Amino acid sequence: MCFYQGTPNEQLRVHSDECRYSCDIHRGGCRFLCEICNKAFSKKSHLITHKCIHSGERPYSCEVCNKAFNQQGHLTTHQRIHSGERSYRCEVCNKAFSQQSNLMTHQRMHSGERTYSCEVCNKAFSHWSSLIRHQYIHSGERPYRCEVCNKAFSQQSSLITHQRIHSGERPYRCEVCNKAFNCRSSLITHQRIHSGESPYSCEVCNKAFSWQRSLITHQRIHRGERPYSCEVCNKAFSWQCSLIRHQRIHRGERPYSCDVCNRAFSRQSSLITHQRLHSVERLYSCEVCNKAFNQKSSLITHQRIHSGERPYGCEVCNKAFNQKISLITHQRIHSGERPYSCEVCNKAFNQKSNLIKHQRIHRGE
Repeated sequence: MCFYQGTPNEQLRVHSDECRYSCDIHRGGCRFLCEICNKAFSKKSHLITHKCIHSGERPYSCEVCNKAFNQQGHLTTHQRIHSGERSYRCEVCNKAFSQQSNLMTHQRMHSGERTYSCEVCNKAFSHWSSLIRHQYIHSGERPYRCEVCNKAFSQQSSLITHQRIHSGERPYRCEVCNKAFNCRSSLITHQRIHSGESPYSCEVCNKAFSWQRSLITHQRIHRGERPYSCEVCNKAFSWQCSLIRHQRIHRGERPYSCDVCNRAFSRQSSLITHQRLHSVERLYSCEVCNKAFNQKSSLITHQRIHSGERPYGCEVCNKAFNQKISLITHQRIHSGERPYSCEVCNKAFNQKSNLIKHQRIHRGE
C-alpha cells in the first residue's frame, strides 16, 4: 500500500523526481512510513537516512576537516576533495569530476542542452541552480546577507567574495608581482598588465583595452555621452574620475602637495609636471630648434611656430591662433568681457597681463 497523497500528473512527477533513489513508492512495497512527513520507503535503512533530514542529525563525519553529513554516500563523495580523486571523466574534453552529477551537468555544455527554462523571460539554463539564481533577478530576492554590514546578495558566491572585504582575505595572488586579490576575476584582469593582452576592442576606431569597463567608458567618446554631471555648474563628463577632479575646483581642494615648495594641486598629473621645474627635467625636445619642455602639450604648442599651424579660429572675424588660450582672450574683444578687475579702482581688463601693468600705477612702480 502506498501512503503518498497528492493530485495526479504534475505532483506525482515531482514526487517521483524527489524520491528518485530512496523512495520506492512507484515500484511498490512501501512498508516504512515517516511519521513527520508521511513519506514512505520500501527499506527501513532508507527511512532511517531520511529521518536525519528532520532531526538535523549528521552521523557521518570527515576525518580531515570534520564536516558532517547525514548519508554515508555524501561523505564518500566529499572525501574525494581531499584525496583529489576524480573518477568521472568527460569523453569529449577529458575533464574529470569527483561526482557523476557534475559530469552529467558538464556534458550539457557540449550537447547544448538547456533543460531548465525561466517562466518569466524563457531564458534557458543547463543547471537547475543557475535557473534559481536567475529568477532572483525577476523577484528582486537577495537571500544572502552579510552579518557585518547587512548588505544583501542574490548569490552566495557574491556574499563570500564580499566578506573578504571585512576579513581582508586575498586568496588570489599574482605569480609575477605577488599582488593579491579577493576574487579570481580581479586577478585575471590584473594579469593582462603583465601579458599585454587587450581583448576588448572598439568597433569604431579599433583601439584595444585590457578591461571591458575601459572599453565601455571609451565608447562614450564616439557617442558624445557624458553621464557624469557637476551639481554646481552642470558641466558634464564622460568619466566619473574626471567629475571628481573637477569638483575639487569648487571645493578649493588641492590634495597633491609639492615636497620642495609646498605648492598644492588638485591633480596628481599637475604635481608631477610642476616637480620637473625643481629637477630641471625637460623630457620633450623640439626636433627643429632643440628647445626642451617639461610638458608634452608645451612642445606641441611650440612646434606650431615652426609649422605655422593655427588650429584655433575665431568664429566672428576668422582670426586664427596657435593656442586655445589666445583665442579665448581674443574672443573677449567681441564679447566685451573683462574678467580681471582692479581691487583699488575697480577698472576691468580682458587680459590678466593688462591688469598687472595697471596695478603698477597704484604702487607707483
